[in-house]
Amino acid sequence: YNACTLHGGKGQEQREFALSNLKAGAKDILVATDVAGRGIDIHDVSMVVNYDMAKNIEVPGPGTFHTEPFMSPPPDYIHRIGRTGRAGKSGVAITFLTKEDSTVFYDLKQAILESPVSSCPPELANHPDAQHKPGTILTKKRREETIFA
Repeated sequence: YNACTLHGGKGQEQREFALSNLKAGAKDILVATDVAGRGIDIHDVSMVVNYDMAKNIEVPGPGTFHTEPFMSPPPDYIHRIGRTGRAGKSGVAITFLTKEDSTVFYDLKQAILESPVSSCPPELANHPDAQHKPGTILTKKRREETIFA
């Protein structure tokens, strides 16, 4: 395999050279930071690997994707993985998660469950931090005990 890189430490000319090599087929793997997140059109991406989990997730709504009102950062996760499996083709998105990412587990699970083409791994679906949105107040029916998640 031949890889090229795209990151903030490269100048614009170097970035364009890396992308042109990828598009021409001279390179078949692109290793990139979030600098590649927007405004780059690459066709036939078969796999996206997120080494670091995005901190913003766009949770799907009925029939469309939407963000919470006044959510200032862009929903990076959906944008990142949206580069694969376009135009009726299949694709794979792999995301490495750590305990530091637990604040997005719930939204990530919801995004995957609402997707018509994705399946949620049981490790995420059953993870305690993926059961409730952080900061949600839960009330148990039997004892009227309030729990802060």
